Amino acid sequence: MPSENFRRFALALPQAEEKSHFGKADFRVNNKIFAGFNNKGMTYVKLLPQQQEFLCAAEPDIVKAHAGHWGKQGWTFIDQSKADENLLKSALQMAWRNVAPKKLTK
Repeated sequence: MPSENFRRFALALPQAEEKSHFGKADFRVNNKIFAGFNNKGMTYVKLLPQQQEFLCAAEPDIVKAHAGHWGKQGWTFIDQSKADENLLKSALQMAWRNVAPKKLTK
C-alpha cells in the first residue's frame, strides 16, 4: 500500500493534521501524535496494549510492536508494503481514538 494512501487515510480522520517529528511526517489530533512514518519505510501507530497484542497476533508478518519502552507504550509498526487498506484504516482509527479528545470521539 503506497505511503500516499496511509497519508490520505490519516488525514481523513476528524481534525487530523500532518506535521513533522525527527524529520519525518507524522499525524496528529489536538497536537498529539497518533501515527507517522519512520526512517525505514514503515508506518507506526499509537495503540493500547490490548489493541497492539491483538494486531500483532493477527498479522505477525505485517504488524510489530516497537522494541523496548516505546513498544510498551503502544507504539506499533505496520509494514505498509504488506498491509491492505482495511488493516491500515482500522489501525489508524484505533490510534486516532486513543489520542483524540473524548468530545471529538463521540
